[in-house]
Amino acid sequence: MAQMYEHPGEAAAPEPIRLLEVRSAPLSVDEVFAAVQDGAAGGTALFAGTVRNHDGGSDVAALAYSAHPTAEEELRRVAEKVAADYPVRALAAVHRVGDLSVGDLAVVVAVSCPHRAEAFEACRRLIDELKAQVPLWKHQEFGDGSQEWVGAQ
Repeated sequence: MAQMYEHPGEAAAPEPIRLLEVRSAPLSVDEVFAAVQDGAAGGTALFAGTVRNHDGGSDVAALAYSAHPTAEEELRRVAEKVAADYPVRALAAVHRVGDLSVGDLAVVVAVSCPHRAEAFEACRRLIDELKAQVPLWKHQEFGDGSQEWVGAQ
């Protein structure tokens, strides 16, 4: 369970959820970082997940992400929970769908908080809960021609 934080004398943050989207267009670290800028934040943590060229000891030749129609709704639920459990000044999360190449950004999340420890904790919670709760599925094709769905349970 997340620790609740209070910082006397700090002004209440405006709406902390600044950017949430599941999209087919390429992602931008700069866009997500800009979305979480806040003058009262002393720490900003950002995570960028990229497509790697291997998985489970096999070469990845192609990869595609799909999303359930409720993915953005679930992403909002996850974001709201993180914002409620931490002193989040601003939060953003975007996930890509469609065909991706090795090196492409698949997901970018960022959180700004009054202090770095809180930002790190909240950002980790955001990406972990996104991966566990948001209905997104990865289809991988390997160099040997075999295929697998990841997360489609």
